[in-house]
Amino acid sequence: MGIDVGGTNIKIGIVDANGVMENKIKYPTSVLKESGDFVGGFLDILDKELSKFPEIEKVGIATPGTHSKDRTTLLEIAAIPMLDDVEMKNILLKRFPTKEFFLENDANAAALGEYYFSGTKIPENYIFITLGTGVGSAAIIDHKIFIGGDGNGMELGHVLSKNGKELEQNIGKAGIVKLAKKLAKKKGSKLNEYDLNEPKQILKAAFNGDKMAIRVWEEVGEYLGEALVGAIRLLDIKTILIGGGLSAGFDILIKPTKKVLKNALTPYYVKELDIKQAELGNNAGIVGAASLCFK
Repeated sequence: MGIDVGGTNIKIGIVDANGVMENKIKYPTSVLKESGDFVGGFLDILDKELSKFPEIEKVGIATPGTHSKDRTTLLEIAAIPMLDDVEMKNILLKRFPTKEFFLENDANAAALGEYYFSGTKIPENYIFITLGTGVGSAAIIDHKIFIGGDGNGMELGHVLSKNGKELEQNIGKAGIVKLAKKLAKKKGSKLNEYDLNEPKQILKAAFNGDKMAIRVWEEVGEYLGEALVGAIRLLDIKTILIGGGLSAGFDILIKPTKKVLKNALTPYYVKELDIKQAELGNNAGIVGAASLCFK
């Protein structure tokens, strides 16, 4: 069983050894937030779903935010603050003593899912970026999640970028919306014909040929390229996978991303550089969580 705990929904699926999802259901996170007992409500949902599939022995759970190095405790979950400092694994084992549980950061889990279940062969070392409301990232090294010194490495979305802001502030949802509204004022732009509060609408404008909308995604690519220069140099990894809902703009943003990388990196890196779109799409969270159960 794979569980993707997000700020909007809790998504649960049963995943077989080939990455095929046999069942999928979601619960709104807001109901648990408003209940006054998020953990208790989550356990009740899990009890309900596990009762449907008594043969399930292992459960992978992906959540945003930081975890203890031993992956027993949730430390800081900004999207769901009532989970801060919750010893989740012990709580789960007390309620379900016959099951095995695996906890992980959601970007890390999604990255691992690509290794096991991508339709194309992926090397054992790669950097994974997810573009959406925020910017998530992970590194897989020797086909294992790289967790850093104390367990929460590879937070590329929170490294400093241009204008004194974090990368996520520049190319997460809020940054994209801000840039689009600024460029919409340019002469000849038809961006105002779209809902500029929704990045997917800005992407639609770009696909429809709006020059200012295209420029938005080109800037996203430039920011991303600059951040990746540091990541590639630090980790010596030359394969990059880009996922998340906004990776739909991959064909536009990839050109400026590659341009930045080729200008900033030496031939040692560039000659083997491989940047491609992740393949698991909307199911990356659930399938990635399920992949935590594999040794």
